[in-house]
Amino acid sequence: MIDYIDIQDKYEINVYSKSKVVFIKGKGARLWDNNGKEYIDLAAGISVANIGHCNQKVVDAISQQATTLITCSNNFYNDTKSIFLKKLIGIAPSNLTTAFLTNSGSEAIEGAIKFSRFVTKKKKFIAATESFHGRTFGALSATYKSDYKTDFAPLVDGFSFAPFNDYEAIAELIDDDTAGIILEPVQGEGGINIGDKKFFQQVRKLCDNKNILLIIDEIQTGFGRTGKLFAIEHFDIQADIMTLAKSIAGGFPMGAILCSDKILIDKGKHGSTFGGNPLACAAGNAALDFIIEKRLWEEAAQKGKYFADKISEHKLSKVKEIRQIGLMIGIELFDKPQPYIDQLLSEGMVTLSAGKNVLRLLPPLVISYEEIDIALASLIKILK
Repeated sequence: MIDYIDIQDKYEINVYSKSKVVFIKGKGARLWDNNGKEYIDLAAGISVANIGHCNQKVVDAISQQATTLITCSNNFYNDTKSIFLKKLIGIAPSNLTTAFLTNSGSEAIEGAIKFSRFVTKKKKFIAATESFHGRTFGALSATYKSDYKTDFAPLVDGFSFAPFNDYEAIAELIDDDTAGIILEPVQGEGGINIGDKKFFQQVRKLCDNKNILLIIDEIQTGFGRTGKLFAIEHFDIQADIMTLAKSIAGGFPMGAILCSDKILIDKGKHGSTFGGNPLACAAGNAALDFIIEKRLWEEAAQKGKYFADKISEHKLSKVKEIRQIGLMIGIELFDKPQPYIDQLLSEGMVTLSAGKNVLRLLPPLVISYEEIDIALASLIKILK
């Protein structure tokens, strides 16, 4: 029998903390390991598999595209990319009228930073404490957690941080060289910290008054996760730039920067070899069609409330607080979550940590109520 764990440990640069499980198959909200054990995925690859693992529409789209054209230089036009761009802008907030396609969320953040500096001719950015925007240099500079950053200094200069949901603290950091404010509507990695509507509206008004760009990072929250197609719909505001990735193409690597008409970039100022390649766009077309056809944001709103209500009913002794918006659920514990994550994994439940003591649940939006009930039984047993 092949020892996949030994092989990967030997040849992969060891930057990930991994559980000793080898997943070889996924379908919907289920995963299977190489021993045939079945799991319910309550993580969705960190909010990537929103439409389920191996969604048949995405599988078919990738398979068909692979027989016609796999790669196309961005020096030329492409039919599949054109269709995807039209669909993406068609479902985006109405003021976001153009897009740049990337391969990941970090790349989207990098582009948003570049675009902001180019347009405003200013250098500084304000982000939130507990934020997470990625691990490349610009994205890492906008990320709060020092453990991710200290070994790589100096990072990109000009980033400062204010407490999340604290308008006065942000306002105090503004000066004449502030190009943008970058915020997650819900801080995922930071602990499922939910944005306050009044705060976001105040920040939007501040940006308007001070000629500052508002960059909204919807990489984890976009495409129905929070019970709205995009999380900023909860706040009734518009972004100048929105970054997307994770679930945008049904699990295929892809990201996007959506821009308002304030963002005009000259030719040659940015680029990507693989961004918006035909395979990714084919997957994206299928994923967007499925999300809209099934109205998955409504599924997320209903299932997320059901999930959180059922957990709350049991008044579990190890649970300090539950934070929930759509199918984005943070169970704050009195202790570190890793022992419970390990126990849940042994029960066939894949979960995540977030923040300091938070058990994070980000199941596929297609998870069934039967699967939720099975997951609840394990959660209640372990957290009682």
